[in-house]
Amino acid sequence: MAALLASLMFATMGAAVRYSSAYLPNEMTVFLRNCFGLLFLLPWIYHQGASSLATNRLPAHITRSVCGLTAMYCFFYAIANLHLAEAVLLNYSSPFFIAIIALVWLREKVSAKIILAITIGFIGICFILKPGAGVFQGAAWIGLLSAFFAAFAMVTIRNLSTTEPTLRIVFYFSLTATLISSIPLLWTWKMPELPALLAMALAGLAASFGQLLLTYSYSNAPAALVGPYTYSTVVFAATWGWLFWSETPDSYTITGAILVIIAGSITLQRKGLPRLTEPD
Repeated sequence: MAALLASLMFATMGAAVRYSSAYLPNEMTVFLRNCFGLLFLLPWIYHQGASSLATNRLPAHITRSVCGLTAMYCFFYAIANLHLAEAVLLNYSSPFFIAIIALVWLREKVSAKIILAITIGFIGICFILKPGAGVFQGAAWIGLLSAFFAAFAMVTIRNLSTTEPTLRIVFYFSLTATLISSIPLLWTWKMPELPALLAMALAGLAASFGQLLLTYSYSNAPAALVGPYTYSTVVFAATWGWLFWSETPDSYTITGAILVIIAGSITLQRKGLPRLTEPD
């Protein structure tokens, strides 16, 4: 149940970003998401105490943050320019990018089952990108790029998690991402209207609660059991897209979604794979 609630929170975050994107530039939605997310984390930091933030792995935290922030810029751009479910689905293709990174960068052995999952996943992505259907658009490629950078971030998280607790990893990401994403405001700032500001506050709150709920899920159940449930985010996103923007997935997207979810579920059963967390 906690994993499903986390998925609902992440889909709600996406819907809030989609709404705000009609009124704010991408640079501001990214900054506000990070800023509000950081603010909502502060009570947990206060409860744990400042000493819980002590770390000797700051370079690794910065690497994770830069990768995650890049993924977030790409993801929010895709949300603003694609159907909400398609943007979420492309971002959630990150698990089999992780398998490729593990093979190429970390020189880890990849089983035949994982190779099959990667193949199925990329076929699914091709259906979502719709080559030859007149919608083989740049926004879809940027959405796919968000998954690629999210995969790099999750590989870094796997390394960090050997010594760093979840709250510390999330805090340093939120802090670093807020600071870096504030720089473009020097030339893109515009005073947000109240509805857009409230929507981004909802995005930050939903993301923080989703992260905590998903952490609770992984703490109380095997990753291979929890992981597939995270794909319900796509279903919730499709529901919000249909309710608020009259978006209906076509047969290409539905076929691609089935293939990507099958591939991701297979990949998530691999031992040692980083957990599928909030879309960056």
